Amino acid sequence: MGRVGLTAGCGTPPLAQRGCRTTHLPTEEHLPSFQMKAWFSESGQRVEVFIPSRRWFRPLMGRCCQACTPRSWDGFYHAHLSSLGFCSATWVTEEDTRYRGWLVRRICCILAVGSWKVLTNTPGDLLERVCSNKRVQDVAASQACSCRRDSKFQQQCKEKVLGILARIQAPLCFPMLRLCCWALLRFLSRLFLSVQLHRGQLEMVLRAARTPSVPLVFLSTHKSQVDGLLLSFLLFSQGLGVPRVMVGNLTCSPRLRALLSCLGAVFLPTRMEQALSDQDGELPAAVLASYVEEVLRSQQPLVVFLEEPCALWHLSVPARAWLAPLYRAVRDGAVPDILLVPVGIAYDQTPDRFCRDGAHGAQPLSLGACLWAACRALCRCFGCARVDLAQPFSLQEFVAQSLTCWSSTGKPLEELLPTILGVPQPVYSRADGPEHRMITSSEAEEETMVTKLGLHALSDAIACSAVTAVGITSALLLHKHRKCVRLSQLMADFAWLLEETLLRQHDDSAETQWELSRHSAQLVPVFASEAVGACAIRALLLELLPFVGEAPCPSGITFSEDELYHKILALLQLLPPSLLGLKPCQPLDCQSQDVLDKLTLCGLLETEEEGEHCLCDVSSRRCSRTLPWTDLDFSDSDSDDNHRKRCFRICEPKDSPGFLLFFCHLLSPVLATYVRAVAFLEQNSWPQPEAMCACALQQFLAEEDGLECPTWSLVLSTLQSFKNIGVLKEMPSPLGPLLHLVQPFSSSEGQGKLRAFLEQFMQL
Repeated sequence: MGRVGLTAGCGTPPLAQRGCRTTHLPTEEHLPSFQMKAWFSESGQRVEVFIPSRRWFRPLMGRCCQACTPRSWDGFYHAHLSSLGFCSATWVTEEDTRYRGWLVRRICCILAVGSWKVLTNTPGDLLERVCSNKRVQDVAASQACSCRRDSKFQQQCKEKVLGILARIQAPLCFPMLRLCCWALLRFLSRLFLSVQLHRGQLEMVLRAARTPSVPLVFLSTHKSQVDGLLLSFLLFSQGLGVPRVMVGNLTCSPRLRALLSCLGAVFLPTRMEQALSDQDGELPAAVLASYVEEVLRSQQPLVVFLEEPCALWHLSVPARAWLAPLYRAVRDGAVPDILLVPVGIAYDQTPDRFCRDGAHGAQPLSLGACLWAACRALCRCFGCARVDLAQPFSLQEFVAQSLTCWSSTGKPLEELLPTILGVPQPVYSRADGPEHRMITSSEAEEETMVTKLGLHALSDAIACSAVTAVGITSALLLHKHRKCVRLSQLMADFAWLLEETLLRQHDDSAETQWELSRHSAQLVPVFASEAVGACAIRALLLELLPFVGEAPCPSGITFSEDELYHKILALLQLLPPSLLGLKPCQPLDCQSQDVLDKLTLCGLLETEEEGEHCLCDVSSRRCSRTLPWTDLDFSDSDSDDNHRKRCFRICEPKDSPGFLLFFCHLLSPVLATYVRAVAFLEQNSWPQPEAMCACALQQFLAEEDGLECPTWSLVLSTLQSFKNIGVLKEMPSPLGPLLHLVQPFSSSEGQGKLRAFLEQFMQL
């Protein structure tokens, strides 16, 4: 669940933005009442879910998953941490120094940066420790012509390891570090009105940092190339030490790489992404794993970005490469445990990326290009930035809980394919799901665990991310007020207003719609349950009514619980959980029930008993192979609860009219991309590599929409969804895995059925 950022909007007082005034949240005794529901995990453990009774309040922000980390649920968290308020990390005064006076007020930034302590550093004998690592020695011996471990072999091994370590990291340069931190403080204070940080979240992480012999690893979302510098500055200034920032596929020039290395950046060694059979890539992988173990032993904080700036909500390949050594370090006992801290970053307006296509073969990023981009950025103000720190959880507990019982994700995703094609449903057993398959090797177990850990941490980071006023206003303008709107009407829908957006007073162009869609995507994880439920209602109404269009909410129509449940489940199977911000550990049937609860809570549905009103059952009736008396209940119970099913009547909330259409529009950009991709399936040639297919799909969408840069996240999400439901299938080949178009969808009839299945959920 996301939270509305208190730092954004034109109406925020400058002093409050600068950190001179603390914004207090409601205390525990002033919190509104909430409902509590429960579902049971596969192991039988009862997991409590708190549903607030008022839509404007979302309690227990940033808590870890109670199903995967039950023991971490009460760790480092206090009920009164939420009342500590916010501070600005870039607002430095003489109160942040040990001195007072007129001169101190002029040079307080220099004094403050000079007083920040570097708590830990990489050990001086790092090279000897890495060279003496058993895995490094074994790999080096297997590559040598002779396995005799004489002095010449030791010297050659040391030279190779030294060269690999030099490409991975460099020792911290303290004078350069403090100079760059001072320059970064001045730069961030000019770039943003404030960089907001919650004091309660900081206190929670500081408590976790005091745990002996347990390092901290921050798993962060990635919105811009500025994120690495921002998190390094923030953690260093708040007393958490200088973190080692794991850099993904950012291609840098030698000078920029050397500068970032001495400031704490860690780069992946070359040839890491090649096949495991490549012997040249085994030694860098072994050195990287040993280096990560030594950094964890020295208790240096690490920062890992889970996604790429151009592909939000998707676990990136470099993130998997960085998470694997962390998992091995705990599994092999190199460190007793690791505390993982999901981090959410939000901007009013995302700074221009220094390298938009850095992950797709662009020119190396140079130091001069960075300085020129920084100078151009200083001419603008990007509003406020907000960094949210979620509750730390134990990696050891997460691994043990996952190995004990792999959580069920409901029905297998392959069951959606017969629904699309309109053929009878096959009979599946619960053991047929991919989550119940036996793990045959340690490599498969490691890959599954790393993927599950990354997706879960990404979900937690998205859930704790703030939703800015720009995102909310963009969502209202794009999905509710597409044409001119009165200022008073928009204020009734949302209090935080952006004056420069409201003064346009004209319809949106295609470029404006794309820009609003990019900003309003912040609200998709927040209202994911409501949006999925609204699209399911829209699909049922489409089957009932010949035309829905932009008509008001058809109140009074009643649907059965099974009808809504199956439509919601079909849409949840179609969309990736990371796109909706849902936790991957929660089964799909529980998520479907949660969607119904959210719709009832927000007033779009009212619960009724079957028989009170005429029931509109629009599902197709198939011939049952079972005998008619097998469904009868011969129990001795006097109650008729088993014979009376719940029904839901569509309502129009009085305080928020038009919200059914608004929630439907939230998923329209995603579903519209899926529909347009169906035409791409017909025009493209198959099979082909996934990377080539993604670039071709992006180019196809750009030509159709007339935009320069379609969202890369939706491109990857489309391919992932098509693979999940069985439209595309990945097959191995000598040149690498290739995507094949499944036979039913190679014809125009199958593509038409797929397009009709997708369009039923869209609100045009």
